[in-house]
Amino acid sequence: MKRIAKERRPVISQKHLQRVRRVCAALPETVEKLSHGEPTFFVGKKVFAMFSNNHHNDGHIAVLLPAAIGIQAMLIEAAPEKFYKPPYVGVRGWVGIELNRVSDEELAFHVHEAWRLIAPAKLQALAQAFPGESGGTGKEGNEKEYVISSRSKSRG
Repeated sequence: MKRIAKERRPVISQKHLQRVRRVCAALPETVEKLSHGEPTFFVGKKVFAMFSNNHHNDGHIAVLLPAAIGIQAMLIEAAPEKFYKPPYVGVRGWVGIELNRVSDEELAFHVHEAWRLIAPAKLQALAQAFPGESGGTGKEGNEKEYVISSRSKSRG
């Protein structure tokens, strides 16, 4: 039985890595590189997302993202089963998101917000019509910031 469990874990993490890759690849000028042994996503020379596959046996299959000032604490307090303060980057306001706890829509929203925090201003216009936000118009983005529950169908 232990052998089966070990074989299933990579399949699960690969599924989540593909979800993260799909969302990140849709953003302008995103490049994936290995950093600290994990897939890491850059815009220009700056990191906006890191995949965490049980890094140092911490038990998390997650994506690590930068968050605006105050957002990390708010997310963790509101949904500690979904969000956590990751080692190393957590002190700089980054948040860990448990991938098995978020829908594709919520994942896309958080990744897009992280990209916007890091991306150069010249690229911001290219991402305004991101399909994971405000029905693709880019006009109502601020009204829908940081949805906590992945169960809700309406985010506005």
